[in-house]
Amino acid sequence: MVAQRRATTQGPIALIVPVLDEARILPQLIVALRGLAGDAELIVVDGGSRDGTREGLLEAAHDGAFRILDAPRGRASQMNAGARASRAPILLFLHADTQLPDDAFARIEQAVARGAVGGCFRLRIASRDPRLRLAARIINLRSRLLPSASGDQAIFVERRAFQRIGGFRDLALCEDLDLVGRLRPLGRFALVDAAVETSARRWEAHGITRTIALMWALRLGYHLGIDPARLQRLYGEAR
Repeated sequence: MVAQRRATTQGPIALIVPVLDEARILPQLIVALRGLAGDAELIVVDGGSRDGTREGLLEAAHDGAFRILDAPRGRASQMNAGARASRAPILLFLHADTQLPDDAFARIEQAVARGAVGGCFRLRIASRDPRLRLAARIINLRSRLLPSASGDQAIFVERRAFQRIGGFRDLALCEDLDLVGRLRPLGRFALVDAAVETSARRWEAHGITRTIALMWALRLGYHLGIDPARLQRLYGEAR
């Protein structure tokens, strides 16, 4: 694992972003990270990009605004590496194509101060398609009724709780569902009353209705105990 120059840490939150071949959205990601610099410990973990993502990040991080790590490919592996390299008492895991609300850090701190061991945000998908709007509403309702979250919802967790359960398990898929499930016995999992916005690229690339159906089928399969490695083969690239 190779670490770049350490970014200045202010505040109690470590923001960890796993990336893999994200050259297309790299400019937006860098702008977002620079906008957050100074408010949190920022760590980007590359899983072996081959499209210039890592090189672009290294160039952008020359002033230490954020740190770059290398880790074995896989979201679980990359997020665990970022958590180990960080020092803040609260960990926030963010997908590269998801944008935080302006007051995200304050809301996280407030949720933890009120006793939550972890939590997530409401989801908004960057699309006007009614199917995706409905999908987001269903996801948000599910998270409101149950201690449940997907990685798109920017999961956060107290470091002590994260360490107590051993971090993310090295699963091919559904590492987010698994983490939340293992957090449940430790305390309350909060739904923050603010939305993150995630890109619609995954749905648009493979067909909106087909992708919605596939994602719900994979979730059901996970809860039925199907091996995540088998689910991963159905899903393809987990991004």
